[in-house]
Amino acid sequence: QVQLVESGGGLVQPGGSLRISCTASGIIFRLYAMGWYRQAPGRQRELVARILSGDIFGRGQDYVDSVKGRFTISRDNAKNTVYLQMNSLKPEDTAVYYCNAQLDDYAHWGQGTQVTVSS
Repeated sequence: QVQLVESGGGLVQPGGSLRISCTASGIIFRLYAMGWYRQAPGRQRELVARILSGDIFGRGQDYVDSVKGRFTISRDNAKNTVYLQMNSLKPEDTAVYYCNAQLDDYAHWGQGTQVTVSS
């Protein structure tokens, strides 16, 4: 049974930082591209960041333009975990953040973790 479990969400003030994590089980983690998506109320789910299975020297990462320079995605294959470090957070970053594991036509999702940026 595949499980993706997110953690680390919460409330943070504008300009603050937060790191969210996603730990996978039931898959060969190192083979999967991992991504973070987010969905704000009334908006479509969007891809925030993605890291390929063969990430070498940081070349296998993509970010949506709105988070470039502020967010960093990383993975630890030994721990079956992907991270999203979020710095300089803005109110518009408020959303439910979902972890995604993708291998060819196989996609798995976590249950989501709420990130709220507010003073």
